[in-house]
Amino acid sequence: MDPDLILRWLHVIGACVLLGTGAGIAFFMLMAHRSRDPRIIAHTASIVVLADLLFTTSAVILQPITGFLLAWRLGWSLSEGWIALSLLLYVFTGLFWLPVVWIQLRLRDYARRAAGNGEELPDAYHQLFRIWFACGFPAFVAVLAIIWLMLERPDLALF
Repeated sequence: MDPDLILRWLHVIGACVLLGTGAGIAFFMLMAHRSRDPRIIAHTASIVVLADLLFTTSAVILQPITGFLLAWRLGWSLSEGWIALSLLLYVFTGLFWLPVVWIQLRLRDYARRAAGNGEELPDAYHQLFRIWFACGFPAFVAVLAIIWLMLERPDLALF
């Protein structure tokens, strides 16, 4: 099988995993949050943290590797406009994703504590959830832009 085709396939699958896992995590966390039931939130957040660890982290690591190898094999410079912008957006997305992972752990812990004590969710939970929710929008839009750049490869002059 053609190594370039394998790299492209792995790179596209990685992009699908990033987009799909991100959208799925956001959906399930939002639905759990709307229940206002600490038991449901704790359970859902536990699964979300595991999904982020297994799927998102794997894709986050493999995407730049497969992207670099593809660019190298196809003779594309990393300073080419659409590639450079993709890399900048990738870093931008990561700046939102890293705190979100920490926030998900905290949301899970708040919900576990509330469920275990038979209490309502504390104000700190609700404050963190709003931050978590707000972080999702720029990161999601950036991932969509990266995918558009990968597909369209516009002629951009950044440098």
